[in-house]
Amino acid sequence: MISSYRRLPLALALLAACSRGHDASLPGADADTVTPPAGRRIVFLGTSLTAGYGLADPALAYPTLIQRRIDAAGLGYRVVNAGVSGATSADSRRSIDWVMAEPMSVLVIETGANDGLRGLDVDSMRANIQAIIDRARRQSPPPRIAIVGMEAPPNYGPAYTRRFREVFPELARANGATFIPFLLTGVAGIDSLNQADGIHPTPAGQRIIAAHVWRVLEPLLR
Repeated sequence: MISSYRRLPLALALLAACSRGHDASLPGADADTVTPPAGRRIVFLGTSLTAGYGLADPALAYPTLIQRRIDAAGLGYRVVNAGVSGATSADSRRSIDWVMAEPMSVLVIETGANDGLRGLDVDSMRANIQAIIDRARRQSPPPRIAIVGMEAPPNYGPAYTRRFREVFPELARANGATFIPFLLTGVAGIDSLNQADGIHPTPAGQRIIAAHVWRVLEPLLR
């Protein structure tokens, strides 16, 4: 089996290509078709990796699989998939007011992949994610926050790659947030777990992501 990290550069490069041409404005988040009880919402703010790009049925995306685990555990939360293909951290920052229109219990932040692909400034990405956290915490009571780790391709040099990777756990520590390691752990670069584009997960890949995220998220919900 080929290591996920050995083939990560190709996977991330293709992510940008597949995201071009898709609307980066926040859609109606139609995955949440049932109005949840006030505050009992878990919002996944993210990119095409969260949106479930290329899947025949959006219900196969990992946030919906998380919903099934929540229901099976009787935890009583409703998941909202606010993933948008092509979104950068700046796009996610611009959408946060819309996302916060209804109260939530947990905000899962998955952003930065497209920043890394474009070689955008790491400090700007950090500031955008911090602004998302700050806005979320103006809700009363504030939601619990989970930050998803992401990797950048090596095209911009080891210093950029290292600084990029460190942003996510550093922000989690600084804000007392939960850290979820690299979203595509065990999936990136493995042909059988990705669609024909080589980077967007198949339903099997989504199931692995869901299990990975759930291991960290479940204790937070309980």
